Amino acid sequence: MIEGPYAVLAVLGVLGTGLVAGVFCGFSTFVMRGLAALPPAQGVAAMKAINVTAVTPAFMLLFVGTAALCTVIAVVTFVLWPDEGAVELLLGSALYLFGSFAVTMFANVPRNNALASLAPGTAEAASYWPTYVREWTVWNHVRTVASTAAALAYVLALT
Repeated sequence: MIEGPYAVLAVLGVLGTGLVAGVFCGFSTFVMRGLAALPPAQGVAAMKAINVTAVTPAFMLLFVGTAALCTVIAVVTFVLWPDEGAVELLLGSALYLFGSFAVTMFANVPRNNALASLAPGTAEAASYWPTYVREWTVWNHVRTVASTAAALAYVLALT
């Protein structure tokens, strides 16, 4: 069982990655399904509004702050290599940084940017909407699983 600063970092890691996993899970299980059920113009308009409001200080502090925390955990663990929990701490950090943060930057954000360039009532937006929902949701599932697995890895580091 890890102790001291490692335990504090792991608990913070569980909280950050778990909260992000919860946000992503909500989108995967009901938000995107609800948006997909709307007529394309309404779904596009709603998702565009969500994407604008998602970039608030509260969510960005959680999302980016958790990435920074995972980076700190990885660096400290790699440099100091504790007797216990090192593999779990590194795994949790890698899962979040690559499976959640990087996937967001390289899969979800580009799709959001493409959607942002379309006017909701146009034929182009209506044509892109089903593809957007399908692809964005698949990558969101990846983020959900990776964030959840990161939280689990940090919990395992504590045991």
